[in-house]
Amino acid sequence: MNEHLSDWTERESTAEAMIPLIGRLYRKNNVVTSIYGRAIINQSVIGILRAHRFVRQVEDSELSVHDTYPMLAAMDQLELGCAHIDIGKLAVKYRAEGGDEPMATFLKREIGEVVGQYTAESAANAEKDSKDIVLYGFGRIGRLLARILIEKAGGGNNLRLRAIVVRKGGASNDLEKRASLLRRDSVHGPFNGTISIDEENSAIIANGNYIKVIYSDGPDTLNYNDYGINNAIVIDNTGIWRDEDGLGRHLKSKGVSRVLLTAPGKGDIKNIVYGINSDTITAEDRILSAASCTTNAITPVLKAIYDEYGIEDGHVETVHSYTNDQNLIDNYHKGGRRGRSAPLNMVITETGAAKAVSKALPELKGKLTGNAIRVPTPNVSMAILNLNLKKEVTVESVNDYLREMALHSELQKQIDFVNSPEVVSTDFVGSRHAGIVDAQATITSGNRLILYVWYDNEAGYSAQVIRVANQMAGVTYAVFPRRGRMEHSTE
Repeated sequence: MNEHLSDWTERESTAEAMIPLIGRLYRKNNVVTSIYGRAIINQSVIGILRAHRFVRQVEDSELSVHDTYPMLAAMDQLELGCAHIDIGKLAVKYRAEGGDEPMATFLKREIGEVVGQYTAESAANAEKDSKDIVLYGFGRIGRLLARILIEKAGGGNNLRLRAIVVRKGGASNDLEKRASLLRRDSVHGPFNGTISIDEENSAIIANGNYIKVIYSDGPDTLNYNDYGINNAIVIDNTGIWRDEDGLGRHLKSKGVSRVLLTAPGKGDIKNIVYGINSDTITAEDRILSAASCTTNAITPVLKAIYDEYGIEDGHVETVHSYTNDQNLIDNYHKGGRRGRSAPLNMVITETGAAKAVSKALPELKGKLTGNAIRVPTPNVSMAILNLNLKKEVTVESVNDYLREMALHSELQKQIDFVNSPEVVSTDFVGSRHAGIVDAQATITSGNRLILYVWYDNEAGYSAQVIRVANQMAGVTYAVFPRRGRMEHSTE
């Protein structure tokens, strides 16, 4: 029994030693490290150990901190340039190749493009190249976007949250209340850091990020230049305006270069699902939509299935957590059924997600129907994909394929994979993947396939929005290990 505790204590000690290496690589070199897609920046000792433990779900054996610590230590000496490096996957590859080669030699072969690329000048330029972001609205999605932007602000060459725009609330301590909502969240927990307010200058200071709070009743009446904000991307998370005329009002304010909507866009506005049709974004696109949370959750999985097996047709049923649009108790609502108490009822409603898939994946136009059920949970939803394929399939073949897609494909940031008979919705709170395939629930019969896809309809969607914003801003990183060709990430 003592040997188990001794082993745990030793691993804790090694994880503690990893923290300054992870932090230095991020803040000095702008190197984002992860373990099988789980970011380990700003993680606790337990968080780092859990990330290693996760590997046993997708590989044949558990990954140890004794495998990854030497890799971090060697990387710290290589003067790396900006990159996203999955040290978990590299460590597994190193071990599979025998582990006899000197670690530095192995790394120079695997990540040679960024070895020796750091200079003080490049770091200074990265800091200068940061892109200004304005959040127009500060509700559920707005505050999660703020958390992600603040979290990622430490490495240079990133998006910088410069301001949030809201309407003046009725309380005299409006600024304090908004800071408090950023600081505490009943679903996602406390803010990871410190928050203070500058009442005199109407600003929130979060982990050193000075964020101006601007009060306005309209998107076209502002001069962001007055606040030192230039060529900003405005992320409109209010949902009030969804067409080109409404969203175009943002472009009339000085200091705004582009607009990103966190809802499905109407008319000719491109609806972007990052990883699917994000390659269609051009410099001429002034207004873009990041589609909906459900569209982001299902489209990557549908593309993976379509590419491998073909899809004749299908139906998407969304089991969705309730939202602010619904009533806490029965009251008038212009929408059908949504006036009934959200915490007490399952509510059948419609979803445009199945139809919206075709805007990102035209191959599926007219092939999918969809509906939704709102349920009494505050966050994390599920999409049930009932598909008729062009090939016969088995549970094992589909799960093996989707596992591979989640680990090693271009969609690994969008598709996650879980193979546990015990997981429930709260286990996915905070997941930054667009959707998570539940392997235990997969059903097949001939060419019929039914998949269950979990998604954090707040955090996962917000992560996709940030990925789109990064691409709009031209913020990209080399990604390692390579997947057969030159890859770049905007994560």
